[in-house]
Amino acid sequence: MRKEELLQLIRCHARESTITKEELIDAYEQGLKSPAAESQTLIQSRLSAILYFIGGLIVVLGIAILIGQNWNSLNAPSKILSTLGSGIAAFVVGVLFSQNKKFDLIGQAFFFISVLVMPTGLSITFDIAGFDIGSNTLQFLTSIILLATFLGAYSIFKKTVLLIACFIFGTWAFFSLTNLIVGNNPIVRDWKFFDYRVLMTGLTYIFLGYYLSENDTENKETLANWLYGLGIIGFLGAALKLGGWPPHQNPFWELVFPGLVFGTIFLSIYLKNKSFLLFGSLYLMAYIGKISAEYFAHSLGWPLALVIAGLALMATGYFSFYLNKKYISA
Repeated sequence: MRKEELLQLIRCHARESTITKEELIDAYEQGLKSPAAESQTLIQSRLSAILYFIGGLIVVLGIAILIGQNWNSLNAPSKILSTLGSGIAAFVVGVLFSQNKKFDLIGQAFFFISVLVMPTGLSITFDIAGFDIGSNTLQFLTSIILLATFLGAYSIFKKTVLLIACFIFGTWAFFSLTNLIVGNNPIVRDWKFFDYRVLMTGLTYIFLGYYLSENDTENKETLANWLYGLGIIGFLGAALKLGGWPPHQNPFWELVFPGLVFGTIFLSIYLKNKSFLLFGSLYLMAYIGKISAEYFAHSLGWPLALVIAGLALMATGYFSFYLNKKYISA
């Protein structure tokens, strides 16, 4: 594109108010920076973020030790103020710092402190009020309050730490709600209720990761990869566990599991994501070892079963390497 065409395009965008003067100046200044300088800036930014969050973790640890040492000497209002009050104060400070882009990372660090402190603060508040905090009703109520709080904050500030908090408290709300619905029904408990919930949670994480990767705003790609990894571990781990071990195997899940694993591996090609390939291959190896121990150790003998399993694992390793080299890394 020639210089005059570029300037004319900028004028058109300026007239339509789709670009601001500050954005143009920022783009011009970024163009003056060398790739090495940009890389150095990125490293410094990531290092600052790590230090901020480590500092936040140390602050939470200090608060916990201070309150623990003086817990018996504190009255009820002091206990609530030092726990829930600290979490709310950190949340408010995070909101204030998030108003200014220069203090964005510091604001996220204070949000991180509030994510760690507020659940404990709410539980202590309910406990002092005389409620049974171990009940499913209180667990669900606590998780919903936290989810609503951080979901509302995320809708305004769009910070990654707030989105992670939403995932955590949303998962907590799902498990506490299903516990509340089912109660102590022994029939449902015998149906491996927890495993099925982990299966559904893992699948949900995979869909959320896909949504973030397709609608990547504010560099959510890293978070999408984490969701992919956690989702695959939960989904395939629950499916493998549902297959059972002798003498209580579940034939359905043992037959379905290879299809799930190969579907995960081939999905890595479509999504160009190594998490699917890595964890799919690891679970395939685990499945081969499990089947070998269950069905071939006694009929063929343990040494021969180990030989067959070893060859199958080598084939799986080569297959994974081939797929990564040809379809993902390329």
